[in-house]
Amino acid sequence: MAKAQSLPDAAGYFGPYGGRYVPETLMTPVQELARAYDKASKSRRFRRRLHDLLTDYAGRPTPLYFAERLSEHFGGARIYLKREDLLHTGAHKINNAIGQCLLTVEMGKGRVVAETGAGQHGVATATAAALLGLDCVVYMGEEDMRRQRLNVERMRLLGSQVVPVDAGSRTLKDAINEAMRDWVTNVRDTHYVLGSVLGPDPFPRMVRDFHRVIGEEAREQIRRKTKRRGHSGLPDLAIACVGGGSNSIGLFTAFLGDAGVRMIGVEAGGRGPGLGEHAARFGGGGTLGVLHGTRTLVLQDAEGQVQPTHSVSAGLDYPAVGPEHVQLFDAGRVEYTRVSDDEALAGFHLLSETEGILPALESAHAIAEVARHAPHLPAEKVILVNLSGRGDKDVESVMEYDARPRPDGADAIDPENVESLSAHRRRRKEGA
Repeated sequence: MAKAQSLPDAAGYFGPYGGRYVPETLMTPVQELARAYDKASKSRRFRRRLHDLLTDYAGRPTPLYFAERLSEHFGGARIYLKREDLLHTGAHKINNAIGQCLLTVEMGKGRVVAETGAGQHGVATATAAALLGLDCVVYMGEEDMRRQRLNVERMRLLGSQVVPVDAGSRTLKDAINEAMRDWVTNVRDTHYVLGSVLGPDPFPRMVRDFHRVIGEEAREQIRRKTKRRGHSGLPDLAIACVGGGSNSIGLFTAFLGDAGVRMIGVEAGGRGPGLGEHAARFGGGGTLGVLHGTRTLVLQDAEGQVQPTHSVSAGLDYPAVGPEHVQLFDAGRVEYTRVSDDEALAGFHLLSETEGILPALESAHAIAEVARHAPHLPAEKVILVNLSGRGDKDVESVMEYDARPRPDGADAIDPENVESLSAHRRRRKEGA
């Protein structure tokens, strides 16, 4: 585990963002968790055990892949994919889940709870809990359970209990609410494995540190692959999707000191610009507020009521964003943009059909952002993309989305026939 960033400060703030906004019943457990994490992060034994599990069990280091056909398709910059989708369980989430479950054992606790939206964090936590002999309960919104049935069954097969949440929008925000309630009630023997760089300190820095390995590996890999005389070998542009912000902060952290590396975080633009139609906190109506224990940008109304969100991706529809991302935005170091549902689906199909890689719908947002830049950059420029997860979990959602009636009159596919997807896309292109 690399040395922590200079931020947050001792109170858990990234500038004016972050902190510990929790009820009194949680303040002592949060402070105990911070002490336990600080101790573990300095322990050579803990770091070695984590490294060994990430290497021998999870499958690190993940490859850095030159997407030659995708690059040729755009006819501009060279595109490299950091293949977090090849990790055990299929996404970057296993990095943090193993780290926090190891910390749970260090604290002498035997039970973990977690929230999940797209299901990948839930699967990763269930996996790490099974590996380390911990009881595990995962809270998941009913709408997300419908969209991610495969991951629900994976969690159950791993021995975890999946608890449906029928409150509110029945998605990630509501699952976090229930997981926090469980933690407050059972804090003596339970640790909450929060899945992103959210929540009260130490969660934003702890989750960031467990994912630093993404950027650290990518930095060395891309330098070896692209370094040439008179050039650093670093990417010109680094892109990652941003829900809560864990995969992106894991990538970006390694390049924050490199002024020549432009970084873009991609939010869910959903189906329109109005509140409730998207999950874009930057430039999409996000205002300063407190949600789930941290001070950050929140999609809320004038009275401070958190608003519904929408994204075709179950992992990007959270109404707030990690506080470090807001600090990086204020500092002008990272840009944040948004990609619509339609653009994300186009990115999904493009990567699938050019490279034989089905990306998670979250990652497809990053691919869609690549499409805005790659054609306009010369061939010597390099784009690094974090492919945060694989798309097996999203096949049903993609089929359902592609089968919708289209205003242009394009034929809808048969939702029972996965093999018709490519033919359907070709028909739409030819009719354009």
